[in-house]
Amino acid sequence: MGLAALWLLAGVLAVRQAAAVLRLPPDERLTDLETWIGEEGVLHVRGSLYDGDSFTGTPFSGLVLKPLTRAAEQSLGVAWTFGTLLLVVVLGLVVARSLPGPVSRRTSLIAAPLAISLLVLSLPVRNTFTLGQTSIIPVLLVVLTVLPRTSGRQAGVLIGVAAALQPALLLFAVVLWFIGRRRAAALAGATFAGCTALAWAAMPHDSWTYWGHHIGGAGLGAPADSLANQSLHGLLLRIGLEGPVELALLAVLAVAVTVIGLRRAVHYAKDGQLLLAAAITGSVALAVSPTSWQHQQLWILLAVVGRVGRRASDRLVWPVLVVLTMSLSRTALLPDIEILGHIGYNAPLLAALVAACVVPFHSRTSPHWDDPEPTPVADPAKSRFAWVPLLRFLKRPLSRPNLMLELMLIRVGYFAYSWIRAHAPDERSVAEGHGDQVLTLEGWLHIDIEHWFNAIVADTAWLKDFMNWYYSTFHFLIPLSLLAWLYLRRPATYRWARTPLAFATMLALVGFWLYPLAPPRLMGLGYVDTAHGPQDLNNPDFGALTKLSNQYAAMPSLHVGWSLWCGVVIAIVAPYVWAKVLGILYPLLTTAVIVGTANHYVLDAVGGAAIVSAGFGLQYVLLGVGKRPREEAPPLSGAMGATLARARGLVPGLVRQRSGGHDDAEPVDAEPADAGAEPPKEGRARVERHDQRV
Repeated sequence: MGLAALWLLAGVLAVRQAAAVLRLPPDERLTDLETWIGEEGVLHVRGSLYDGDSFTGTPFSGLVLKPLTRAAEQSLGVAWTFGTLLLVVVLGLVVARSLPGPVSRRTSLIAAPLAISLLVLSLPVRNTFTLGQTSIIPVLLVVLTVLPRTSGRQAGVLIGVAAALQPALLLFAVVLWFIGRRRAAALAGATFAGCTALAWAAMPHDSWTYWGHHIGGAGLGAPADSLANQSLHGLLLRIGLEGPVELALLAVLAVAVTVIGLRRAVHYAKDGQLLLAAAITGSVALAVSPTSWQHQQLWILLAVVGRVGRRASDRLVWPVLVVLTMSLSRTALLPDIEILGHIGYNAPLLAALVAACVVPFHSRTSPHWDDPEPTPVADPAKSRFAWVPLLRFLKRPLSRPNLMLELMLIRVGYFAYSWIRAHAPDERSVAEGHGDQVLTLEGWLHIDIEHWFNAIVADTAWLKDFMNWYYSTFHFLIPLSLLAWLYLRRPATYRWARTPLAFATMLALVGFWLYPLAPPRLMGLGYVDTAHGPQDLNNPDFGALTKLSNQYAAMPSLHVGWSLWCGVVIAIVAPYVWAKVLGILYPLLTTAVIVGTANHYVLDAVGGAAIVSAGFGLQYVLLGVGKRPREEAPPLSGAMGATLARARGLVPGLVRQRSGGHDDAEPVDAEPADAGAEPPKEGRARVERHDQRV
């Protein structure tokens, strides 16, 4: 069933992407391809390909595409779209067949649909769907060379043709030379020269323009310093370097990246990881090329096949980082902060450089290749109800999660939350109608205190300023600080606490979507917006304020929901009574603030409390995790740890890792060391004192 679901997902994603292109109007269907259209077809049948500097391919690629001109003109991209879809499927199948062995049966089954899904979701392929097949064909030609049955002669021809389409791919011939396949390398160079000569004979003017005037395509397309150019040349231009200084620094960096990257590619090729070697070489080509556009960056995604990390919990960090970088926009990856913005703008280039020169991928001879250090887990918790937990196949990890992976998932999760909230229904009449319903219900319950309390806050300057500052600051500061503290000091509790918070946030999104609600400050009933002042309700967009977020996402109140989650966790884990009291007061004070600033109704606070309660309930029902796990003392190190190990009759180094553990964690089996020996007197005293402290 899981395999069928993966294939269904791959098919749905592929069809959806093709449909997204075909449902556009004919004149908007292939926006990038339109730059090639002349008076008689997709490519300029007469005249130069480079008249407008829009066509960035080699003359050989133009020669190959000209026979397709009339078909592309008649169908306006239908054949191109389905052709691209077919190429993506073929590439995914070839990648699945090229994984370095040994490959488990489970991996071999899920590799193909997973590869196709990741390819379709990636930005290079999504861009390729509107551009044409010229960017994916070179990748497919090179990847075909890593199949076991591809001969040296076939590999040379395939790489030569790929280099004729993208000249930087001649670096693959260099790799062939250094791994001992010199005939194949020479054949690749000869094939490249033959294809280029054929294009030169057929289109001498275009060939001179490409190779002479533009020196291998430099200067074609968008400006070289644009964000679309993810190469070292583009990066140096964007930071302000130009002229001889930029060219000299580019030459040094390009040589360094080429030498380091190709040495690593040769190493992994000799190790039998041909697909990883191809990904590294392609990443080097992207970095050192004068221009590397988005549709040429597919090599970076192929680097997910490399295995990194000694612990099993670290294995997902690199693949997830690559997939997110190649699938999401800059704003989804990093917050819109100036320093982080530069990283986000150049994320593909940085990923290519890291893959080519930095990431320590495991060799197949490494002891951690197939046997990473396992993550300690506990069996599903038992419950008083026979049907709890529902997800019995999930085991609870007992160790601290990987920080990098955790931060990436938190960032992407918050971006998804912001996007869904911003795109939830926000029709004014519906939201105001729901506001009338809430006020009517509160009047019936005699809890409609919003107008009275808002007037008090608006008339008290210090109270208004304090609540405005509190509303805009504490909503993120306290939850993030608490999560950071739990991660560092209470790792088991961190895992226990973060899951219901995620559940509560997802339930809030459902509420925003199903029940758009105008807050009191936008009802036009005399409430005072203490933070932003009066709003122009006659403006359909409600001024600049509504451009920041969906103003009708009031039910439930996540300010109250997140603060209640913080209060519950603080009240449970805080070691001092005063801290527990502050934890309890925090959601109460937040409720007063959201009502006093006219941002929420009292029932919104009730909704926030309900989703947090539901979050903890869902965790219990699905995972069986109810009570907070008990944290254990961290393991000792050095002389004290060795003394304690000997005193307990355990071999040093096999002492059970207790950090982040649970009561139901299984101890590590170990044979007694010097079972008959008794620890020294001083050692016994130190052990007893330590045990008392623990």
